[in-house]
Amino acid sequence: MSARQDAIVGAARGWIGTPYRHQAACRGAGCDCLGLVRGVWREVMGEEPERPPAYSMDWSEPAREEALWHAALRHLQARPVTGEQPGDVILFRMRDGAVAKHLGICTRAGRDARFVHAYSGHGVVESVLSLPWRRRVVARFAFPEEG
Repeated sequence: MSARQDAIVGAARGWIGTPYRHQAACRGAGCDCLGLVRGVWREVMGEEPERPPAYSMDWSEPAREEALWHAALRHLQARPVTGEQPGDVILFRMRDGAVAKHLGICTRAGRDARFVHAYSGHGVVESVLSLPWRRRVVARFAFPEEG
C-alpha cells in the first residue's frame, strides 16, 4: 500500500465507532456515509471542495437523480468498477432500480476485501466486501492527488 492509501485507510478506520447521524460529518459524534467520506477528505486533503446542500435519506430517489454519483464525479477520480484498491471510495446502489446512495472506503483489496462505511442502525463499521455488497457496487473513485 502506498503512503497515500495508508493515510486514507488510517483516517477511515479512525471513524469506526462513530454513531450514525444523517447529514452529520463529525468523527466520534456522528456521521452518515457521505459525512464519513467528507471527514476523511478533510483529514487527508484539507478543506472540503463544496458543502453539500441538505439532503433527504432517499437521495432524490423519487426524482431519479443520481446526486451522489454526480458529486463524486465532480471531486473524485473515476476508477474501473472492478479491481478495488485500498483508499478507493465505493458507490453502492442498494436496490435494483434505485439511485446509488451509499458510500464506503475500501480498506483491504482482493480475496479479503473490506470497507469502512457509516450504516444506519450500526454507525461506522468495517465490513467484509462480500458478494452481496459487491453486487451493489456501481462506481469506484480515488481521492485526487490534490484537493
